[in-house]
Amino acid sequence: MTIKVAVRAEVVRDPTVMSVDPVVRGTRVPAETILAYLRAGYPAQDIFADYPSLPIDGIDAVVRWAEAAHGSEWRAS
Repeated sequence: MTIKVAVRAEVVRDPTVMSVDPVVRGTRVPAETILAYLRAGYPAQDIFADYPSLPIDGIDAVVRWAEAAHGSEWRAS
């Protein structure tokens, strides 16, 4: 029997992926791009349509990263 473990999405900096720009782990999706979508008011459905490789909790990971990197006012930055 194989046990599957859910891995929580996170934003990482990997010099082998997109230089050193923060991306959602396991993708080439830049966190700043998702952040721009959120700041512009796009719904999650549209973001996932444009970035199908984004994991289901990828938007949540970007929000957590934005709060850590930009503070609670990240939507206005």
